[in-house]
Amino acid sequence: MLLRCALLWLFSLRPWARAPLCLWGLLLVVVAGHAQEKSAPFQFKRPRQEQALVPFFLQRNLIVVQVKLNGQGPFNFLLDTGINSSLITDISLQRQLGLRLGQRFQIAGAGEEAPLEAYQVEGVNVELRGVQADNFSFLVLSEDILNLSGYVGMPIHGLLGSAIFRSFAVEVQPEKEQLVFRHPTRYRRPRSKRWVSIPLEIENSKPYLTVPVVLSDSLTMPLKLVLDTGAGHALSLETTSSPRLRVPPTRLRTQLGRGLSGYINGYLGRVAALRLGRYQVPSLLTSFPDAADVALRTDVYRNGNLGFELLKRFVVIIDYPRNQLLLRPNGLFRDPFEHDMCGLDIMATGENYRRYLLMKVQPHSPAEAAGLRPRDELLSINLLPASQLNLTQVSRMFHSADGRTLLLLVRRENGELFTTTIRLKRQI
Repeated sequence: MLLRCALLWLFSLRPWARAPLCLWGLLLVVVAGHAQEKSAPFQFKRPRQEQALVPFFLQRNLIVVQVKLNGQGPFNFLLDTGINSSLITDISLQRQLGLRLGQRFQIAGAGEEAPLEAYQVEGVNVELRGVQADNFSFLVLSEDILNLSGYVGMPIHGLLGSAIFRSFAVEVQPEKEQLVFRHPTRYRRPRSKRWVSIPLEIENSKPYLTVPVVLSDSLTMPLKLVLDTGAGHALSLETTSSPRLRVPPTRLRTQLGRGLSGYINGYLGRVAALRLGRYQVPSLLTSFPDAADVALRTDVYRNGNLGFELLKRFVVIIDYPRNQLLLRPNGLFRDPFEHDMCGLDIMATGENYRRYLLMKVQPHSPAEAAGLRPRDELLSINLLPASQLNLTQVSRMFHSADGRTLLLLVRRENGELFTTTIRLKRQI
């Protein structure tokens, strides 16, 4: 029998309509009743081990870790507090590992396309450096509709959800691109006064925090937000969750992302500030999705979610066992929050994900004014071959500075070479 899933909305800081380089919003499943049976599925590999250091790649404001499954790999997985069921999104992995598909689920989403199917697989052995989980459960998507690899610019095989956070106190060091998994009960909280502690509520295996958000000069509200390391944006707010939550007057209408069941539309704007303990983060770029039914489909009431574009500005300790979030500002703390300044959707393709195709060109954007077209292939930026840049580096160049001029060489779909300059423009 098909079971309908509960859903969680994930956005990146950049809308799909403005570039797979400048994109994404996802709907990812949180299946009712599909939680790991063990409260702490992951264990240290060695007895009496107190911690494990695990490197990661920070790509497009997402944490990518390397994982071995049943002794094979490594495979690349996104680390995501926003889902309680881990996912395999690359269907070829199921065939490669010989995983036996079990119970079938139907995944509904906000959008207009048909639902997607997913299958439960059991008994998978999962290894990261220094930690492991035996007899682990995944959901396997029947189709890689999200194309995470093309968005991130490297092969992505799935997502690891809340199970690893239930197992350890997890420290995320964005500047070092390193995770520290610490013993859940024996580790000691850092003593420096620069650290702030914010209470977490763990509901249905997902972490929520309530923090003051300065929406305008006259309105500050305490908002309940999902702590979401799998969202590349800074902040997303659902106006359907409160009559006092409104889209700001200065806003940009755009497609915010792609979900499992279609495109998600809405607005991009800014809130005046968000407070995290003693730290105030100003002029926060914020998504305001249209989909009125998203709030109705969530299993826990919330006002939105807090993503890694904001979290990466801190050293972060996510401590489920003690129900707390610890934060200490790092060298990225004062970086401004910027949106796409070009109006391009760029998708990574090719064997090494170093071919960059322009999928969409936003009307009335700097990209359109520069004569760029969908299906153009980006060959160089300021005389630097695009193939020498990863997708994160390309993205940063198109977000770099209001008024900056870039020299682009592209190849048209018919093979013709075309040179143009594009002048970046802050749009929100």
